[in-house]
Amino acid sequence: MKTSNKLKIFNDPIYGFITIPNALIFDLIEHRYFQRLRRISQMGMSYLVYPGAHHTRFHHALGCMHLMQKAVNVLRFKGVSISEDEENALYIAILLHDIGHGPFSHAMEHSIVNGVSHEAISLRFMEKLNAEFNSSLTLSIQIFKGEYHRKFMCQLISSQLDMDRADYLKRDSFYTGVAEGNINSERIITMLNVVDDELVIEEKGIYSVEKFLVARRLMYWQVYLHKTSLVAEQLLTRMLKRAKELVNNGVELKASRALSYFLNNEVSLDNFNDDTLEIFSKLDDYDIISAMKEWQTHEDFVLRNLSDMIINRDLLKIKLKNKKIKKEELQKHTEALINKYKITKHEADYFVFMGDISNQAYQLKNQHINILLKTGKIEDIVKASDQLNLKALSKTVTKYYICYPKDKM
Repeated sequence: MKTSNKLKIFNDPIYGFITIPNALIFDLIEHRYFQRLRRISQMGMSYLVYPGAHHTRFHHALGCMHLMQKAVNVLRFKGVSISEDEENALYIAILLHDIGHGPFSHAMEHSIVNGVSHEAISLRFMEKLNAEFNSSLTLSIQIFKGEYHRKFMCQLISSQLDMDRADYLKRDSFYTGVAEGNINSERIITMLNVVDDELVIEEKGIYSVEKFLVARRLMYWQVYLHKTSLVAEQLLTRMLKRAKELVNNGVELKASRALSYFLNNEVSLDNFNDDTLEIFSKLDDYDIISAMKEWQTHEDFVLRNLSDMIINRDLLKIKLKNKKIKKEELQKHTEALINKYKITKHEADYFVFMGDISNQAYQLKNQHINILLKTGKIEDIVKASDQLNLKALSKTVTKYYICYPKDKM
């Protein structure tokens, strides 16, 4: 029987030492479902723009748990009652909140599974682990689903100022080197409080929250929606769609057993059973990378070129515009590609396409970030702030893009 020291610490480049609070959480981290997150990149294809962005979902999940430990300590110090069971449930819920992410984080959701979000898969993993760990995750699942009666606990897991965002902005800023995203997450957590079962930020923390919202907006434009990351993600999604299309037409493709399963089967939320979950648990970034390397020499024009573009970072040209792009411009590039390579319009559509991206740093209509004023009054951050630009951050900014091949393909 394997025995190990369950009081280990992790040395994290962002926060220093992260401690594991108890044996159950140690066992969950050791579980192969969670260890898979070491092989899932946190930022998808962003490493093609920022070479340092090779950190993983494993890193991020541990960082979130660390921040949750700090939040629990701060709230208890301020007189908020949190039982040991609730504390443990919060740690488990935030630790496992991303466990359902597929290869390169989001590519699978838009290509080889039908309408199955990573949140839905995370829930399936948590339910499976709950059965394995004698129902010790039941309360965590309630909090994760937003069904627990103590609303502030659900807000710590998922809201506009949760432990997830508090970690990924700071972490992604560190690994990309984009200093604008470097928020003071520990200062924000120190300012947390609970009023009427809702999470609030004390007035002294208002500037840290303002910086958090501005940082979020800048990180989206500079990193998450960077045009090169955007086109790379699109190519990856389209490559997987083409692979599935070929398999459906009887073409044999070399791929790992896990990837082959999702290429050969129509997977939706309705048929995402325990067997499917088990196969999914073996799927990670390496399956996709090794498949792309094989497909670089495939006889299919579309699959071969898409794979080659990603592997060798020879991507499509992408143009971002503030106004909608005319269909004539798309048609011009499509016809040029068809004439040059004698391919069908359907094949050309894999390389010539357009779309739009939106950035909204703060959603006024959703859960608010509430500021507890010294008078005891509670106000939304937009009203409480003297920063005029915070209202602007709540407006959705949309940009439009068009992608097409460079002269040489």
